[in-house]
Amino acid sequence: MPGSPVIPCLRYADAPAAISFLYDAFGFELRACYEDEDNPRIVHHAELVRGEGMIMLGSARDGEGESLYSWTTPRDLGGVTATIYVVVEDADAHCLHARNEGAIVVAEPHDNEGYPGRGYEALDPEGNVWSFGTYDPWAQHA
Repeated sequence: MPGSPVIPCLRYADAPAAISFLYDAFGFELRACYEDEDNPRIVHHAELVRGEGMIMLGSARDGEGESLYSWTTPRDLGGVTATIYVVVEDADAHCLHARNEGAIVVAEPHDNEGYPGRGYEALDPEGNVWSFGTYDPWAQHA
């Protein structure tokens, strides 16, 4: 199986805008996107990849399936419940690019405390926290 078997899934109030942001600011590529036939602003399912990693996302919307899991966005929740970590080659360069594309950097590039590597944290437009760093846990334990 190529890629990681662990794939984070997110909900966005404006999924098309999130897809554009994740492409422009964080370097993800769109692999698949299934929009609603009647309303292209509704994304049922999208897959974005970066290297061997993938995230999936969709539009936050009302409906039986949505309420079953209490899907919401960090902004609607008023807090964050998870952070997504992405390995990058150069945290400083990635941060500069993300900032130039509109990402809100909440922790400037820094050396990791207590373990190797360098990283930074940024918010996407809907409040998800993204952590980018040079620490590669797969390589460190190989």
